[in-house]
Amino acid sequence: MMINTIKHKNTHSNWFVILDMLITMISYFVAYFLINLLNKEYFTFSSEYVIMFILIVPTWLFLLHTSNLIQRPGTRTQVSMFFNLLYFSFAGLSLMFYYKHLLNLTNFSHFFIFSFTIVHLFSLYLFRIVTHRVFKYFRANRGNTSNVIIYADEKSAAFIDDMMKHKEWGFRILMIISDSIFISEKYRYSIRIYPDESKIRNILDHAVIHEVFYCKSAVDDTKLHDLIETWQEVGVTFRMQSDLSPLSVTNEQLTHFPNVSFITFRNTPKNSPALLWKSFIEFWVSIGIIVLLFPVMLLIGILIKLSSKGPVIFKQERVGLRGRKFYLYKFRSMLHDAEAWHEILMGLNESDGPVFKMKDDPRVTPVGRFLRKTGLDELPQLLNVLKGEMSLIGPRPPLQSEVGNYERWQLRRLSVIPGISCTWQVLPNRNEVKFNDWVKLDLQYIDSWSLKQDIKLFFRTVKTVFQ
Repeated sequence: MMINTIKHKNTHSNWFVILDMLITMISYFVAYFLINLLNKEYFTFSSEYVIMFILIVPTWLFLLHTSNLIQRPGTRTQVSMFFNLLYFSFAGLSLMFYYKHLLNLTNFSHFFIFSFTIVHLFSLYLFRIVTHRVFKYFRANRGNTSNVIIYADEKSAAFIDDMMKHKEWGFRILMIISDSIFISEKYRYSIRIYPDESKIRNILDHAVIHEVFYCKSAVDDTKLHDLIETWQEVGVTFRMQSDLSPLSVTNEQLTHFPNVSFITFRNTPKNSPALLWKSFIEFWVSIGIIVLLFPVMLLIGILIKLSSKGPVIFKQERVGLRGRKFYLYKFRSMLHDAEAWHEILMGLNESDGPVFKMKDDPRVTPVGRFLRKTGLDELPQLLNVLKGEMSLIGPRPPLQSEVGNYERWQLRRLSVIPGISCTWQVLPNRNEVKFNDWVKLDLQYIDSWSLKQDIKLFFRTVKTVFQ
């Protein structure tokens, strides 16, 4: 299978979380400074203000995430962003009054609550406007982030034109699937056109697809269900124009574009607040581990350098979220020319499926053998987590050569951000797990994902390392 990939663009959600936290904290003190100008004796910074500060920072962040206000600006207008923030501010205002009376904070000023709400509202709005313009510029001038396919007919031309015009939406039309002569004539010189009966497998053999837009006015219920299931099987997001849908939208998400709305079908985790907390927690946990284990990592680097020739860090291209390529970092555990031995040793592969495993691999150095047994060779991947290319917990990122031999159902393990550790890696007999069972465990993880499960897997990983 040939899969053309685009370089992974770093996930910005972590930075939104950090900046929102800073804005919330600064707004709190700016509001106090402003209200303190009215009467310095009355508005004294007491322990009650400290208690409220400790309460509202995590509360505000949670509200921002549950309101989807943390997401990068895409097709939303500045007016819609303002009203979303206004709604959020009213919710926050009510919570502050609730906290004040619940904890009997009698000396905490009502004026301060209104002051903080107003300062925070306009600070966040200004931040959103700036980021909206920054993302618009970079998306328009530095390329798009998502490859899309559009199922189209004559009535789809307006939406296709809008998507081509608005590069800041972050989409690149890779191909159009249509039997329409009008569509073919209009776009054949700028976009690849394929007939309606094109096989999805053939498409996936030649391109990385992130999202599918279904814009055809004529809908065959049976064919549509099959189409949704087929694309979901490989982990691709499927969007259907909402006014055309014969399907119930109870469990799906409605996404708005200018002049048209789409129902978005996904078979990956949909709990956005929990996913954002996962990203936030993993970012800070990664920083904490790096700081805590820096002396250990430094010692490992010295031992690797003294024991064998070659770099301390091994960098290898892997396949991440929906086919994006990135470089994975590890402490080098093999000889510096290990890659050249790979073809020679393939006949001694002890694993089934497309992955390569060998219990007594002659390329592994003595120091590397210890690092692999303890899992310490994976520590540099914390840098991949900070860059947004990986998570602490998630399916392991495969090599391009492995993905090329995947069966179609196995591709869905690429529908989430890959991780340093996952379900099968904490099993006592992890090196004996068959490849198909390994993939099934990954898909089970995706289908039943929860923040609680990730926390359990994290501690089980730590336990495994010590054992």
